[in-house]
Amino acid sequence: MTQMPQRKAIILAAGNDDSGLRPLLLSRLGDQTIIDLVVGNVLQVVAPEDIYIVVGRPQEAIRRHLGDRYTYVLQDEPAGTGHAVLQVRPKLAGFKGDLLILYGDTPLFRPASIRGLLNRHHLKGADLTLLTAVVDRPLPYGRIRRDHEGHIRNIIEASDATPEEQAIHELNVGAYVGRADSLFSTLESMAAAGENRLTDAVDCLIGSGKRVECYQIYDEDEVQGINSEEDLRQAGFILQKRLFRPRRTEEQNQVAFGTGGWRALIGEGFTLHNVRRLSQAIANEVTRRGVERQGVLIGFDRRFLSRQAAEASAEVFAGNNIPVTLIPEDVPTPLVTFATPLLGSAYGLIFTASHNPPEWNGLKVFKADGSLPLEEETRRYEDETNALSEAEVIKLELDLARKAGMVVERDFSNAYIDNIEKIVDVESIRSAGLKVIVDPMYGTSQLTLGTILSDARCRVTFIHERHNPLFGGRSPAPDLKALQVLITSIRDEGNYDLGMATDGDADRIAIVDERGEYISTNDLLLLVYWYLHEIRGLKGGVVRNLSTTHLLDRLARALGEECYEVPVGFKHVTAAMLAHDALLGGESSGGLTVRGYILGKDGIFACALVVEMLARTGRRISELLDTVAQITGRLYQLDANIPSTPEMRIEVPRRLKEAPLDMVGTYKVQKITHYDGTKIFLENDNWALMRFSGTEPVLRLTVEADNPEKAAELLDWLKGFVTARA
Repeated sequence: MTQMPQRKAIILAAGNDDSGLRPLLLSRLGDQTIIDLVVGNVLQVVAPEDIYIVVGRPQEAIRRHLGDRYTYVLQDEPAGTGHAVLQVRPKLAGFKGDLLILYGDTPLFRPASIRGLLNRHHLKGADLTLLTAVVDRPLPYGRIRRDHEGHIRNIIEASDATPEEQAIHELNVGAYVGRADSLFSTLESMAAAGENRLTDAVDCLIGSGKRVECYQIYDEDEVQGINSEEDLRQAGFILQKRLFRPRRTEEQNQVAFGTGGWRALIGEGFTLHNVRRLSQAIANEVTRRGVERQGVLIGFDRRFLSRQAAEASAEVFAGNNIPVTLIPEDVPTPLVTFATPLLGSAYGLIFTASHNPPEWNGLKVFKADGSLPLEEETRRYEDETNALSEAEVIKLELDLARKAGMVVERDFSNAYIDNIEKIVDVESIRSAGLKVIVDPMYGTSQLTLGTILSDARCRVTFIHERHNPLFGGRSPAPDLKALQVLITSIRDEGNYDLGMATDGDADRIAIVDERGEYISTNDLLLLVYWYLHEIRGLKGGVVRNLSTTHLLDRLARALGEECYEVPVGFKHVTAAMLAHDALLGGESSGGLTVRGYILGKDGIFACALVVEMLARTGRRISELLDTVAQITGRLYQLDANIPSTPEMRIEVPRRLKEAPLDMVGTYKVQKITHYDGTKIFLENDNWALMRFSGTEPVLRLTVEADNPEKAAELLDWLKGFVTARA
């Protein structure tokens, strides 16, 4: 392996004066200036003391902005890019390494592209390597002309190109790396002949038998130069798009929390390295707060690497003098939600990706009271995690931690089951003689839910109960499509009173009635709220997220109660329940909890509560739905997911801001909210929602209307709106 040569960098920033007073390079682009972004790219591969910035007159503004970390070289007159590079030569007398050269007005190269350029130059042993872009857009850059063997022959300036040459798709985009001695001597020879363009050095080096290579990029956005206000606007749009690329965090080895914790692809974002860094960040928070003695509780589900992640995390907390209670077998997420305050732990952690596909894993973090941390807290975890290096992670090997008593194992299944059986009317269920069928979707609910149903003398059948980290090749999400085996079992075998399903970590629920009809979570929430209020005699409002049915609002009004709307994310549901002493909190995706129970959703508890509802009322699900519908009337909800591009994430909000909606189709808009996506309120509790997912690259569209035809009409209108010009 050859040793990487010494490297220095030159940034050409002498042009682009704006009326001679303020260089265009100091214009803002996002939260930085143009020159900041260029320098930031260079700093990824070159030390500050090895960066030379060529400035023109006036030069003070750029120097004052960037500070004294770099060396500034004056190009007294705008005599060409080759001449600008030559101004640095006196500063580099005797230097024989590589020179990276970038223009100050091309700030959008990706760091990976700069590294690719440098790596290819080194591996090819080239005298000069240039960055080229293969694009379809006709841009005003020099065309790369090659011979029949694919070698670069020369660069044809756009202004000199024939129509045939203009059709060439490979462009020279203004980034180079070359051997300093070859490059400087070539530029001096050119200057003597009156040639001062850096691009001409390519022709000269090729003509003298030197090796010229290139590294190709394929993203048109990278080559956006900035020479006008329109260029600046377009560059800002590109930067915003990059922020929304769905796998950006994984590519940069970053940890990012969504609405339900941290989730990432196994082997890319979800790695044991990132598990350790995130555990170190949380351990630092525990230490700063001075609650080390409370320790942490760690559990895991059935996913691939969940157990190993839990053990790796335990090693980090133990290494930071924080005691760990490690649950020895896979458990449901709500068990950890329950056990964290029971144990008095500073935090509870469970390694799971919930209902995501099997190639994902992640982590849910719970505070001491069992609630999920809000965005301000998770942002702190993210920022500290992503700033940590591997060397900053402190750990104690698991065998030593166990021997020292810093990691102890404890099972909470019995305590969790006992807690549910204190709340649920087990005696009523025992006398009902119900027959139920349950699909845990290869997840973690069978032990606990099976025990509760057996204790209640239900005749219970489980399907898909064995341990399968691939979840049968599908996402363990209890939606209609995934429940076909459950539905078919009820319809074919008959005489089941109820079918139930839980997702992979058992915090969500789905219900199928005695006829094999899927019952939406919206309807389930209505049934549970009515049952708690009217049959159990409990009082209080209801909390729902903004994509959940407004029939809950109607039911609450009819019962003399309030309904509270919150953003998506169960942490918002539980926070509002506490603030308003609400009786029930839920979301249309399948989660619910009740006042006095844990501060999180629990599919196992929800299943037991539904069974109790059937036992105490002595009625079928279909009959109960008719009873509630007589109070609320009916609304019909439809939804769709549109694959979202980064452009859509910018364009759709911009259009809504520039032209606020007065009508949706033929229906008058009552009001619009933007606190979590855009929700459009229409008459009679009808509404439409556009919301970009926080965990997937999709735009979620949801509507609710008086009849199915109107719901379909509203959904079609939304689809047309978001795809037009986006």
